[in-house]
Amino acid sequence: MAIIITDDCINCGACEPECPNTAIYEGAEDWNYADGTDLTGNVILPNGNSVNAEDEKEPISDEIYFIVADKCTECVGFHEEPQCAAVCPVDCCIPDENNIETKELLFEKQKFMHHE
Repeated sequence: MAIIITDDCINCGACEPECPNTAIYEGAEDWNYADGTDLTGNVILPNGNSVNAEDEKEPISDEIYFIVADKCTECVGFHEEPQCAAVCPVDCCIPDENNIETKELLFEKQKFMHHE
């Protein structure tokens, strides 16, 4: 499953540089699928959605840091545990019960975003 940032976030920013997928953004920041990945142009995401990886998307939150679920792999393929949760001083990076994915699916998503 993806990780979410709860309203307990204090906007310290410790999580953002730790994300190997560039799935974490500061509140009110536009984002795209190309940031920190090998994705370019029109792509079909593992969830079946068709997007242009370079198109800017609206912020998920205007108030606190947020995680783009489609880019979050819980650090599978990079680290043993989600790095955002490991460095968060207020423990507000938690599993998103609404985005449950197996470790295999998370690894496939990682390979999709980083054509290794």
